[in-house]
Amino acid sequence: MKEEANDNQIKPTIGITIGDINGIGPEVVMKAVENNKMLSFANIVIYGHGKVFSFYKNHLQIDRFSFHQAQSIKDIRHNKLNVINCWDEDYEIKAGQETSEAGRFALASLTHASEDLKNGDIQGVVTAPISKNNIQADDFKFPGHTEYFTETFGAEDSLMFLCNESLKIGVATGHIPLAKVKEKLTAEVLTRKISLMIKSLKKDFGIGKPRVAILGLNPHAGEEGLLGSEENEVITPVISQFKEKGDLVFGPYPADGFFGNASYSKFDGVLAMYHDQGLIPFKTIAFEDGVNFTAGLPIVRTSPDHGTAFGIAGKNIANEQSMRSALYMAIDIVRNRTSS
Repeated sequence: MKEEANDNQIKPTIGITIGDINGIGPEVVMKAVENNKMLSFANIVIYGHGKVFSFYKNHLQIDRFSFHQAQSIKDIRHNKLNVINCWDEDYEIKAGQETSEAGRFALASLTHASEDLKNGDIQGVVTAPISKNNIQADDFKFPGHTEYFTETFGAEDSLMFLCNESLKIGVATGHIPLAKVKEKLTAEVLTRKISLMIKSLKKDFGIGKPRVAILGLNPHAGEEGLLGSEENEVITPVISQFKEKGDLVFGPYPADGFFGNASYSKFDGVLAMYHDQGLIPFKTIAFEDGVNFTAGLPIVRTSPDHGTAFGIAGKNIANEQSMRSALYMAIDIVRNRTSS
């Protein structure tokens, strides 16, 4: 995002969910917004609890972080950082520990922000990291945020899209065991995921005629059937269908060489066949400023590309750049959608 503002730009209201209060979420949120520069581009509402930020402000000595304690979204101040309390019970912060209490609070933050999204009171949300273990509950039985938002907002499908300025990688199959990838990787799934990627690159990132690369499933993209048949039987026919419609879709490419020789730099988007095939190269190349964006939703949701990092929580060494990038990307996407 260009870090400059003018009077003609849209100033959306962006929510931030606190994630796990014992992880690095509160720290990277505070560091990302502490100098109030973000307020030039958006109104910021953090869903959590004031006590969490008061604790970490003192514990981490982040002196430039200050906030307005809002009772609800109707009570926010547009020239201040706002924190809305999402639970009433007393609690103890245990930095670095995974607790059931922190899971309940992470879910409370998430559901509160989702309601304000549904009501149109905020235009986008940035989610701080959760623990996928302690957040599980009767009303949260999902592998992660992506699946939660897809169901909550009634989307037929969505795309986990890892993005920064120079690299955008989606995954055809997301949070599923590796053993199930082959059965899930159908022509219908590939067609939906490629369509979602093309639409997002146009609508969300303003790329008029995006170039999309498709990776193979097997080593060496199947080696003409010697190392697997999925490329010939499923992936290549789908690519051909998109080419016939005039879309710039190419592949399938062997993943190792594709990233090893930086071929990704020639494309606007890359579709990996499974989770680690996409996330390992992305985090290797773009970990510090990478953003996890859920494409295909009626609302805008981004997050940093890292987890709770309990091992460094409360030590004042977490890098906030991915959270900052997630905030700026959410703002940009809201603007692009509003102006298109």
